Amino acid sequence: MKASDYLVKFFSQKGIDKVFGYTGGAITHIVDSLGKSDKVDFIQVYHEQTASFAAEGYSRASGKPGVAIATSGPGATNMITGIADAYFDSVATIFITGQVNTYEFKYDKPVRQQGFQETDIVEIVRPITKYATIVSQSEDLPYELEKAYQIAVSGRPGPVLLDIPMDVQRGEIKSAEKKSYQGKNKKPIFSTREFEKALAKSFRPIILAGGGVINARAQEPLEAFFKKNNLPVVVSLMGKGAVDESSSNFLGMIGTYGNRLANMALQKADLVLAIGSRLDTRQTGTNLATFAEKGKIFHIDIDSNELRHHRLKKRKRICADAKDVLQKLAVKNFKLELDEWRKNIKELKDKYSQDVDIDHNVINKLPYQLMAQINAAKIKNVIYCVDIGQNQMFAAQSLKVLKNQVFMTSGGMAPMGYAIPCAIGASVANLKRPVVAICGDGGFVFSLQALMLLKQYKLPLKIIILNNYSLGMIVQFQDAYFEGKHFATIADGGYMIPDFKGIAKSYGLSYSKFSKSSLKSNQFNKILRSAGPAIIEVQTKEKTTVVPKLLMNQPLDKMDPQILDNK
Repeated sequence: MKASDYLVKFFSQKGIDKVFGYTGGAITHIVDSLGKSDKVDFIQVYHEQTASFAAEGYSRASGKPGVAIATSGPGATNMITGIADAYFDSVATIFITGQVNTYEFKYDKPVRQQGFQETDIVEIVRPITKYATIVSQSEDLPYELEKAYQIAVSGRPGPVLLDIPMDVQRGEIKSAEKKSYQGKNKKPIFSTREFEKALAKSFRPIILAGGGVINARAQEPLEAFFKKNNLPVVVSLMGKGAVDESSSNFLGMIGTYGNRLANMALQKADLVLAIGSRLDTRQTGTNLATFAEKGKIFHIDIDSNELRHHRLKKRKRICADAKDVLQKLAVKNFKLELDEWRKNIKELKDKYSQDVDIDHNVINKLPYQLMAQINAAKIKNVIYCVDIGQNQMFAAQSLKVLKNQVFMTSGGMAPMGYAIPCAIGASVANLKRPVVAICGDGGFVFSLQALMLLKQYKLPLKIIILNNYSLGMIVQFQDAYFEGKHFATIADGGYMIPDFKGIAKSYGLSYSKFSKSSLKSNQFNKILRSAGPAIIEVQTKEKTTVVPKLLMNQPLDKMDPQILDNK
């Protein structure tokens, strides 16, 4: 069997039915094999970065590794941002790059380049992949594919890359030559005994659910555990969607741009179960000594390195899979005396909810009103894909993600232009699910090369552009730390935006524009619920601010603007 045909067959056998990429000379054999397949569709994108983000969206929506392919040289390097994003956010993805023939590749020769468009992509991406290698012989391909696949999905998920030279792609694989890969996928042995004892003695416990809960598909045992014991739950940015946010146990998102209520509850807790979360400084704040200073922290993560090398010292570490831990805890009955804690939380809810913050501290409320309008639409099974910037934080603070809904965004890498390609991948993974991409005017411009795909594949994807005519997050940063000097962030500082209506027309896409006065009309919800693709521009006109926000070196419960009676 031709090696490129074998590769396509391998993906089909793993249940992967879509591959994203852009064709090119060094990847043509694989594209040709995809074109002949009736089980795996090749989604021809219009930029390799689109392919890499779409592969992430496919993976997160389907539970199967997403696959992106690119030719050698610039095709391969264009995928690097997406590869890094998948690495930092633990998304199981497989990247295939074409390479010049083995007899043209420089290997260890001290020259810059030998073959046309030759680039040693393996060495470039090694720090941002779980595994990366060049496949130098056709007969090694079965082994390397199985190895890459197993590494991508096992333990803490992440990206892998196989660089396949052209002569290897067109080579033959004989069944007698196949080598099998036997991976070491043993789950860590763990004990929750110490945590169970601490919980039994606790009077103010809280659960912090991170993205690892979602990666482990552990939402059900998490819900069973906190409901059975009536425990309050907060989430990290990447953990948003791990909890049905209509639950009375849910308090919000913690962190620098978190909900004040969630931050204050965590700071008052005497026991914190942080599960599937890196506890990065966007969650803890920069003053680590003040994070959960009244509580004992149990930190549960599948990645022993994250536990071992964390700068937060006062933690009890448990290396384990989030689902295994939560399944174990969900069947236990803890007789907890939490009446005072529940009363305290109710008081916090009454005083410090996000709605209270918006009412008292936000001048231009339109971005939050937009999120409220999206919530009111009650789109069943919707997948939200959210970009980077203020739009991300407005959504994270105020979108209510309900059961069977999904929230996707980028946390670690945080590249502008993520939402639309990710949404395309999620939509292609399941065309029956509604998908809504939310982005700012800046992130939308980063994504222009992806727009052709909406009409081409008739994707039921709605793109909402929150247009504040600026790079709002940096404007807010400049106001706080640079005396309001708005260089490169507003029109007077050199930042411009295009005609979004004209762009939509050029791609043959439906376009609508809303402002403060028209947002609450039935037309907005009608478009969100319509069948085809659409671009929706929401103009804010005035400056926008995310509230509340944690400033440098402040504890989580002292968010800006500060509230003086938060004792």
